[in-house]
Amino acid sequence: MGEARTGTGAPADGLAPAGLPMPEAGVEAEVAKLLPFLAPGARADLQAEAVRHVLALTGSGPGRALLAGQAALLRALVELAAAAAPAPARDAARALVNLAAEPGLHERLLEAEPALPARLLGRALDPAWPWAEEAAAALANLSREPAPCAALMAALEAEEPGESGLERLVRALCTPDYNARAPLHYLGPVLSNLSQRPAARAFLLDRERCVVQRLLPLTQFSDSSVRRGGVVGTLRNCCFEHRHHEWLLGPQVDILPFLLLPLAGPEDFSEEEMERLPVDLQYLPPDKRREPDADIRKMLLEAIMLLTATASGRQQVRNQGAYLILRELHSWEPEPDVQVTCEKLIQVLIGDEPEPGMENLLEVQVPEDVERQLQQLDHQELEQHTQVRPQELAPEPQAEGATPT
Repeated sequence: MGEARTGTGAPADGLAPAGLPMPEAGVEAEVAKLLPFLAPGARADLQAEAVRHVLALTGSGPGRALLAGQAALLRALVELAAAAAPAPARDAARALVNLAAEPGLHERLLEAEPALPARLLGRALDPAWPWAEEAAAALANLSREPAPCAALMAALEAEEPGESGLERLVRALCTPDYNARAPLHYLGPVLSNLSQRPAARAFLLDRERCVVQRLLPLTQFSDSSVRRGGVVGTLRNCCFEHRHHEWLLGPQVDILPFLLLPLAGPEDFSEEEMERLPVDLQYLPPDKRREPDADIRKMLLEAIMLLTATASGRQQVRNQGAYLILRELHSWEPEPDVQVTCEKLIQVLIGDEPEPGMENLLEVQVPEDVERQLQQLDHQELEQHTQVRPQELAPEPQAEGATPT
């Protein structure tokens, strides 16, 4: 089923101010001339204009590549992004968002300022900093790659004694109006990226901390698909830890209804079917809408798929009526790749159990040649779904005389 995956970052090309003239490509000497105006103590109006020029450059790939070779300029940009007014901190931070969106520039950014993840983290978690969202967005982009993600994790672990850095991050993400001047939606992708790392997953799945339980309501956070997607990505990555599946599916966490509810629509099930569903999924209003973001729907399905890795997990998912929600989702789903993912999950639930010794699907070793063949079949199947969609699924099988599961 693969390894824990990253969340999304902030887009790179939407942050350059419109109408600002772009410097000519390849004129490195001209770019270097901006450096004195970015220094501390420079005249405020000239400093702001210089930062706007740098921000405009970061709106294109060639511009970002040009700036990547200017280590002193990058250091000055980092200083300004964390500087108090009247420094143009917001535009400097937005420039860092764009630069960090280019994975090939991460090494250059860290070489220019090794403490960049720690400095961005400090501003992102400062409840009084007005540009904390921009700092969080830069962190979301930067932490998509292993080396910067490791540096961010080290910065979190190096926080002062008392409340851990990860606990502060989760608290900021889960607390409404933690920062009255910044929504902090991009802390969701930051946490998702961090959850690639075993140490972060160990923290998130610590049963004494109740972190997962605090994240679950955010799967329905209507104000931001960025925050919602980051939380769903975090939960999905946590589901790779199969030794925690029984706890996640059990009454202490009860994760499944939170994963299924965004996938549910306004369907009117029969009384018998309704009784098989968790209470939170029964008698949904006629205006109930499914998760509108296809990427998030796919991550929700992937999380449920991971929870079916073990025999006991498959049975628990069946027992909570997941098939009913997935059946209706499959009929509705407009995106071919999401529909394919939904079909695979349904097949796991209604198919035969694996042979003895292969019950844990996360521990099955697939030969490389077989894996390549499966990937090729997946690609062919997706192409077929793009061309023509099946009209219906096979009904859920039931043993003769058995109670529905």
